[in-house]
Amino acid sequence: MSPTEKTPAAKPSAKPGGPRRIPAPRVLPEAMPFWEAAKEGRLLIKRCNDCGDPHYYPRDICPHCMSANTAWIDTKGEGTVYSFSTMGNGEARYTLAYVSLDEGVTMLTNLVGDASQAFAIGQRVKLVFKPGEGDYPIPMFTPA
Repeated sequence: MSPTEKTPAAKPSAKPGGPRRIPAPRVLPEAMPFWEAAKEGRLLIKRCNDCGDPHYYPRDICPHCMSANTAWIDTKGEGTVYSFSTMGNGEARYTLAYVSLDEGVTMLTNLVGDASQAFAIGQRVKLVFKPGEGDYPIPMFTPA
C-alpha cells in the first residue's frame, strides 16, 4: 500500500445481543446419573465408600484416595457463597461463583436471581435448575 492510500476503517465489533446463552453440558457416560437426576430437580454428588469423603464434579474415582468404590448421594441443594464474580452488562450479565454445599464439597456454578439482588460472600443460597441449550438443566444457585 502506498503512503497516499488510506487504510480501510476497522469494522466496529458487534454488541452481544440478547440474554446469555447457557451451552449444553458435556455429558460423559459415568456422569449420566447426575444429569438424569438434574431432570428430576435433584443435585447428586459422589461419596467415597472407602475414605468417606464427598466429591464434586461427578467422576468414578475418588480424588482423595483414588478408590473406585464411590456412590451417588442426594444433596439438600443448599450452601454458602465462597467467592463470586459478576461479568457482562444488561441481559448478558452473569455471575460465576464457588458455592460450598452443606454436604462438604465446593462447586463452580452460577448465581442467578433478580438483577437488583446483591450477592455476598458467606450468603446462604439454594439450588435452582436453569434450562441450557441441550437436553439437561444446569444446576445454579439463588439467594435462600
